[in-house]
Amino acid sequence: MAEAFTAGVKLGGLTDNTEIRILLCYLVRTAGPVTREILEGALLQEELVNYFEMSSALVELKRQGLIVEGEKGYTATAKGETVADTLRYDLPRSVRESAISAVIRLQSWAHRAEENRAEVVRDADGCRVVCTIRDEGQPDSFRLELAMPDELTAEEIKNRFIARGPQIYETLLECLTQPLRDDERPPEAAL
Repeated sequence: MAEAFTAGVKLGGLTDNTEIRILLCYLVRTAGPVTREILEGALLQEELVNYFEMSSALVELKRQGLIVEGEKGYTATAKGETVADTLRYDLPRSVRESAISAVIRLQSWAHRAEENRAEVVRDADGCRVVCTIRDEGQPDSFRLELAMPDELTAEEIKNRFIARGPQIYETLLECLTQPLRDDERPPEAAL
């Protein structure tokens, strides 16, 4: 059975408290402000640290005054920046690169999800995906609701909208603003 401090950590990951604190300090310095959720998601997804060791290290970094927690997440103090800049090379390069890449991916996804919102709504007929695009100063500049046969399909549509919302909006707008061909125009009597 794996020991508590190594559970969930792949070979080459960090199990030493000092190394974990250095990594967290480096990530906050490099990608900050960064939320706890982003740090957890990135480091646990990459299996670089154990959840409990990471939580303990964050508490210790705050206690030591190396990082502070603000409205947008953790940021490094001047002391924390010095520690991160001085000790980052004490960590394996593969760990630093994997961690920063995962943090940036999650930050990018969170930013897209904030602008391109999609929500799965369950109802009596199945599922609907409610997609909206937020524009600066306006809550919803675009809204689209799609009926889906099941929850799995709805979740896939939700994720694709988050990833491609602006492309979808641009394509739809282009289709709706292009002049109609003669064979697409309504008959005179229908006007």
